[in-house]
Amino acid sequence: MITSTSLPEKYCARFTDGKHEALADAPVEMGGQFAGFKPVQMLEAALATCITIVLRIAADKREIPLEGAEAVVKLNQDNKDESVFEYRVELKGKLTDDQRTTLLRAVAGCPVKKIMGGAVSFKEMA
Repeated sequence: MITSTSLPEKYCARFTDGKHEALADAPVEMGGQFAGFKPVQMLEAALATCITIVLRIAADKREIPLEGAEAVVKLNQDNKDESVFEYRVELKGKLTDDQRTTLLRAVAGCPVKKIMGGAVSFKEMA
């Protein structure tokens, strides 16, 4: 669970899980200081970090010599009726084509991707 608290600086908020914390802010053109991530960037970050973590876990389980992974995510909102998360994955290390294919298939198991790809609804907590 994440708790967000507004700060005295206009539109800036601190958020925490109780152990870690970070800042979110509106961009300058919207009146913020851009002292932290924009909320939409955090959605992109959630998917990108989930993908790289899943890739490392999949490589370790299969003893694939993955040296690192990079995921680039962009939320495309050009179509007002559908938001599309576009992503690109780079696998680092000397990998065979089969190993690359195996790892790229593992991306489908990313929990954030599964959540964002399914039906999502919102309700106020009691």
